[in-house]
This record gives sequence, structure tokens and C-alpha cells, in this order.
Amino acid sequence: MKAPVKLFILFILTLCLAACTQEGQVEQESMSETKQNSLTGKYTSFKLTTDLNSLTEDQRKMIPLLIQAAKEMDKVFWLEAFGDPEPFLSGIEDSDLKAFARINYGPWDRLDANRSFIEGIGPKPAGANFYPQDMTKEEFEKAAESNPELKSLYTLVRRDEDGGLKAVPYHTAFADQHGKAAEYLREAARLAQDPGLKTYLELRATALLNDDYQPSDLAWLDMKDNVLDIVIGPIESYEDQLYGRKAANEAFVLVKDMAWSKRLDRYAELLPSLQKALPVPDEYKSESPGTDSDLNAYDVVYYAGDCNAGSKTIAINLPNDEEVQLQKGTRRLQLKNAMQAKFDKILVPIADQLISPEQRKHITFNAFFGNIMFHEVAHGLGIKNTLTGKGTVREALKEQASAMEENKADVLGLFMITQLLERGEIQDGQLEDNYVTFLAGIFRSIRFGASSAHGRANLARFNYFSQAGAFARDSETGTYQVDLERMQAAVNSLSERIIRLQGDGDYDETVQFMKELSQLPETLQSDLGRLSEAQIPVDVVFEQGLEALGL
Repeated sequence: MKAPVKLFILFILTLCLAACTQEGQVEQESMSETKQNSLTGKYTSFKLTTDLNSLTEDQRKMIPLLIQAAKEMDKVFWLEAFGDPEPFLSGIEDSDLKAFARINYGPWDRLDANRSFIEGIGPKPAGANFYPQDMTKEEFEKAAESNPELKSLYTLVRRDEDGGLKAVPYHTAFADQHGKAAEYLREAARLAQDPGLKTYLELRATALLNDDYQPSDLAWLDMKDNVLDIVIGPIESYEDQLYGRKAANEAFVLVKDMAWSKRLDRYAELLPSLQKALPVPDEYKSESPGTDSDLNAYDVVYYAGDCNAGSKTIAINLPNDEEVQLQKGTRRLQLKNAMQAKFDKILVPIADQLISPEQRKHITFNAFFGNIMFHEVAHGLGIKNTLTGKGTVREALKEQASAMEENKADVLGLFMITQLLERGEIQDGQLEDNYVTFLAGIFRSIRFGASSAHGRANLARFNYFSQAGAFARDSETGTYQVDLERMQAAVNSLSERIIRLQGDGDYDETVQFMKELSQLPETLQSDLGRLSEAQIPVDVVFEQGLEALGL
């Protein structure tokens, strides 16, 4: 093993003590900040906890059951991302190396463009373990013509006895794990006092056994008064970088922050007018998103699977099902405790390095929270089905769809904040807070790397804004300053460009767009290097579970 890699791994494992529970879930323990050096700025530890005093006895009993169900998703994600972990992990004698492999769900560093940190391991397959490694795209497309199930979100693609391609439903491939998770959910449903939560848990358990997630998605949207929540199952398709089609398993166990959620209620009714205000021709905003969408704030108490790998999610916008979105809208969940951790431990230190001293006063948590919240709102706006008969945007843009969707959500979120401030709907802060905090957030997310849809989207947006003069860099201090007027113009023009590409379903033009804007400028690379030298972490790992909660 190369010396720098060895040093990095030793650091990570010195700081993050990982232990596998009986279910195979890694409990990531706290890092010692005193041992950080130039290789150690990548992760910082944070304990996931919340105030449980307001919960009933039955609600407190539900949390362990929901966590157990989440752990089953963690097992499934290993199989989707890499394969059976046991032979792989048992073959690693170095305990530090083994624990780091657990953190990354395989031998590839998710925050370093999926580069292997184990000598002799090749590049990570673009399709992860969703497809046969020897499968070609031409072979897949031809086989899918007669077997459309190969393109399903909820099937693995495997070789049949004759060497052809077959679709294996998730509920078959992961019958053991999904079956156990379903039992935990049903047991929790028996304790649930909120009727909406009870119905959702029962339907989600059934979905894990038959891969029909739409009924439970609709029930999830109907929940309004629940204090506890769990997002669980195969959901996002970021792990599939071959086609962007296969959903990966994950779970969040959540406790609602009732006070913060009340502050967000009023924004849901504004969504139709925000859709109409999008800076695109009418045909690109003719779809009407459901008006049953809501915004809520939660403390997350457990991450598992896809959302726990690499950069950690701090906000959720679901369901992804386009039919459900058009019928009923989406729910936007802001993960307040995880968000606060990233703001305090990562964003503020980045701003101290890269934002001009005159504008650092505009770095605020309220702006950070608002930018992320309206990013999630923006996922539900725009266009879901192409205007050119190429199916959904996700189908037409293939592996480019995720990065473009993240790009759209970020820039449209900022457009919406601008609109709401101008209308007087947002009373706190000023536009410059959101724009300057947004720029600092670009630096934060670019560090997630080229393997992340969020990282690619932020790099593309940085380059677009740079070319538009939305900010200027002081060559003497190496700090950046936002030009408010030019930034607003760039937000409008980029919003239009992205929505047009999505509405047209223009795959080739989208590839060219991302290729041109996804190059890392040398100056930016140098500036990001300064963040590493300053030992500013890239992301967080969590102390989580019953012990962290004191249960």
C-alpha cells in the first residue's frame, strides 16, 4: 500500500472507531480532533440526538424498531454498491483498512472520486453491482427492448443460464433483508398512535415485499401530524452511474421538530405561483405540481445505506415518482441537527478562508437553511416529462439526469428565494445573505468529488457563475466576493438553460453542457487545497443509534 494512502487510512480509523453490530451496521464513533494533520481534514464527527422528552412511551418504544428496520437497508446497500461484504472484509487483515472499507461500503473512497484505497483494486464499476460487470450498454439496450423490466428502478440485472440478461426483482433478490425490515415496520405500526403513520408503516412494509411503492408514497404524503417518521426502501438512483435507473436502499429515522415545522407551513401554498414565475417559456412550466406538498424540520437520529455513504444528506425531497409528484406533490424534510453540524463545522470555516472579509457577515444559518430548503422545493417544480416525446426527464437524460436535477434544484431554489424576498414573503435576512452563503455552499459541495451528483452540479454552477461575472476573486487574498446584480442575472439565465435541456430531453446537448462546465479550474483547485491545509473537514460521520440517544 502506498504511504500517503496508508497514512490517510490510519488517520481516519484513529479518529473514527468503527464497530460492527450483530446486524452488520457500522457504528461510527467520535473522532479526536487533536490528531488532525494535512491528511485529516476529510471527516468530523457529530452525535445524532434529539429531545425525546415530549415523546410518549409507545413512541419511545418505536424508535428501536425503526432503527432495526434501517439496519436491514444497510445490508442491502452493501449488496447493491459492492456485493457480499463478508468474503471481502474477511480477506482484509489490517483492521484499520477493514474499518475504512466499512465506512465507504467497499474499497473506493467516495469523497475522492471513488478512487481505490486498496492496492490492486480497479476502478469502481459505473453501474455498481446493479448490473453484470461484463455487460455492455449495447447488450442492455437490445435486451431491454423485449424485457422492459430490465430498466425498472427495482430490479437487479443478472445473467441467466444461457448467458443472457434477466431482471431479478428486489423483493426476490433481498427477500431476507426486506422481510425482516417489514416485520420491524409492522411491529412499530402496532405501537403507532397517529393513524397516518400507522397506515404508512403498514403499506411500506408491504412495498418491501412486492416492490410496489406508490401506495405507501401516497400514504406518506397524507401524514400531517406524525412526530416520528422513517424514510426507508430503495429510493435514490445516484449509485447507478451507468444509467441512473436503479434505486439504492437507504433509511432515515426521524423525529419532527414541531416548532421549526410551524415556521415552514406557509410556504407550501406558494408553490403554484412559484412554478408560474419560472424564467422559461410557458410550455416548460405547464405541468402543475401537486398542492399537497409540505415543508417540515426534523432531527435525524439514524442514517443507513445510500444516505450514509460518502457525503451525508441534510435535506430530503420525496417521493421521486413523477406520477405521485404531479398528483399530490412532495414532502420536503429539513434535517436540522445534521444541517447545523455542517454549517458550524464546515461552512463557516470555509467562509473564513474563501469569502471576502467584507461579506462574511452574510454567512448565516438562516440563509443556509433557506437555501437548502428551497433546493428541495425546487425538485418538485419545473418539468418532469419531456416535451419531445422522449418520456420522463430521468429516462431521456439517463446517467446525466441526477447531476442536472441537482443543478436545477440549487439554482431554482435561489431563484425562488429571490422571488419571495421581493414579494415580502420572507421577512428574515436579506438577499445578499442567501447569495453569499450560497457561494460558500458551492465550495463545500464541490469537495464531495466528481463521483457525487451534487459535487458535479456545484462545479458546473461555479464555472457558469464565474463566466457570468457573478463573483470576483481577489488574486492577492484568494477570497471571493459576490456581485449581487450579476449573480441574479446568472441565476435567471442558468435556470432557463437547465429547464430547457430537461424539457427537450436533449441527452447529447446535456452531455456537452456538463462536459464544458465540469472542468476543475487550476485556481479553484488551489483554493480547495487551502481548505485541506486548514484541516477543514469535507463531511461528517455520525455517532448514532440507541446509545447516542440514551435509550
